[in-house]
Amino acid sequence: MNALNRSTFQADSYTERILQFGEGNFLRAFANWMIHEMNHHANFDAGTVVVQPIANGLIKTLNDQDGLYTLYMNGIKNGKVLSERKVVDCIKRGINPYEDYDAYLANAENPNLRFVISNTTEAGICYNPKDKLEDAPQASFPGKLTALLFKRFHFFYGASEKGMIVMPCELIDRNGDNLKKIVLQYAIDWNLGKDFISWINNNNIFCNTLVDRIVPGYPRDKMDTITKELGYIDNLVVEGEQFHLWVIEAPDSVKNEIPAKPCGLNIVFTNNMEPYRTRKVRILNGAHTSLVPVSYLYGIDKVRESLEDEVVGKFIKDAIFEEICPTLDLPEQELIQFSNAVLERFRNPYLEHDLLSISLNSISKYKTRVLPSVLEYIKRENAFPKRLLFSLAALIAFYDGDRNGVNIPLKDDQSVLDFFAAQWRASDVKAVTKATLQNLEFWGIDLTQFSGLLEEVTTSLKAITKNGMKEALNDFIKC
Repeated sequence: MNALNRSTFQADSYTERILQFGEGNFLRAFANWMIHEMNHHANFDAGTVVVQPIANGLIKTLNDQDGLYTLYMNGIKNGKVLSERKVVDCIKRGINPYEDYDAYLANAENPNLRFVISNTTEAGICYNPKDKLEDAPQASFPGKLTALLFKRFHFFYGASEKGMIVMPCELIDRNGDNLKKIVLQYAIDWNLGKDFISWINNNNIFCNTLVDRIVPGYPRDKMDTITKELGYIDNLVVEGEQFHLWVIEAPDSVKNEIPAKPCGLNIVFTNNMEPYRTRKVRILNGAHTSLVPVSYLYGIDKVRESLEDEVVGKFIKDAIFEEICPTLDLPEQELIQFSNAVLERFRNPYLEHDLLSISLNSISKYKTRVLPSVLEYIKRENAFPKRLLFSLAALIAFYDGDRNGVNIPLKDDQSVLDFFAAQWRASDVKAVTKATLQNLEFWGIDLTQFSGLLEEVTTSLKAITKNGMKEALNDFIKC
């Protein structure tokens, strides 16, 4: 059986216009797929040079396959279960700067280079005070990028049109701003001069981005079947869900250079990404966090099964559309579309997502993902979001650590676990509820200050502890 490469598979070739830090599963299933689509359907003509950001990586394997790999997109699309596959061909070559630093720096001299994309994990955008300009290579990703930008600045004599559009995909808040800040710090540390700093500030665009696609990665346990299906050997097969979203905070000029719309790609260009970040955190993450204690105590173990259950599924859908969406400042149609996409993702038959895996640190997750919706709902509606508060009651019951006589493997900070262990040993339901709502370390505020909230949560918690989650939730749904 032949191996996948450009001698065994007919693939297009493109002008090298993108430098990418990171060769892992996420970028190949996300950004590289989008580049592939724009190349094939919008004449983007953007070949990608991939840089291995750490000493150990997949660059050799990538080069052995001439940058080609097979992407499987599995999930629900437009209401239908769908599995699609295609060979992505936008990657031209890979470079390991730890073995050939000169080849890495030579990219600075490419007059066609325009974009930088990265995903070096959340720890990748960091400042390393030990990095030096003369290192070959620098240890940090921002250090490597600064060295390349400085060479480009000199090679093209500071030409304004040779600046770069930098789009980091690391999952940290304001990723572009943070990366630029570190690059400028290196410029100061390394005495690179005011002209270079001015060129960075005025002729390079560092975009803040939000990325969203579940990428399980390399399907190791299915590779024998996949290889027979493909008819060739591919050591870089990657799986991803159907859903994708890339929010890019950038000037309109960036939008004009990236032909996403003709390809139907879910790339959103905006001058303020915060509403989109808030939307994702409150709807997708907030729904997950609200669902976990209710569904798990109901007797369900998986996210998909939760959505397929008539009672639990109705509970979480109503929570999203009636209590979370009304707290967000985006067009109603956008919120409905995003929420429906989230529910499709939750029902993805190709992804079995354990509720317990989401339950890690549920108290802090409720604070950041759900509580803002609760407080905003109270502010706007002068009423309680009863489903989100029922979920809070379920969360308190969840931390009692028992599901129908079986211990729940709780995972949280020890101080959280100790608090609930002490409360459930010594107190009745109302006392446990009051102590939890008044815990400033949990919420940052005393939630009993809202008249009637203590009684609302206590009533639900009493029903759960007395009757069990199934009866309590069924009765709640009927109210």
